[in-house]
Amino acid sequence: VQLQAFGGGLVQPGGSLRLSCVAYGRIYRLNYMSWYRQAPGKQRELVASITPGNTTDYVDSVKGRFTVSRDDAKNMVFLQMNSLKPEDTAVYYCRGNVDGTEYWGIGTQVTVSS
Repeated sequence: VQLQAFGGGLVQPGGSLRLSCVAYGRIYRLNYMSWYRQAPGKQRELVASITPGNTTDYVDSVKGRFTVSRDDAKNMVFLQMNSLKPEDTAVYYCRGNVDGTEYWGIGTQVTVSS
């Protein structure tokens, strides 16, 4: 099983991006899924999470701006990011529990700059 995040890029402050994470391989069930980010010189932080029952949680700094969602039929998780700020600049990673095992995906760079 592998996870891969994509959809990052360069965006101006106030702009939007939608990140996607797809799980590849022999998958029976996606369980708890989450998005992390790591900015240069900082520790990796949990940004958003979603349970199989679609209960979501967010770090305070993105509440009201980011929305996490999932499509289990496609083995995908999404992160809609609106009203982006320069401090959102980081490499974003998805992490998932797939059939009881934790996996990290390859990250995608998000840069918010004018």
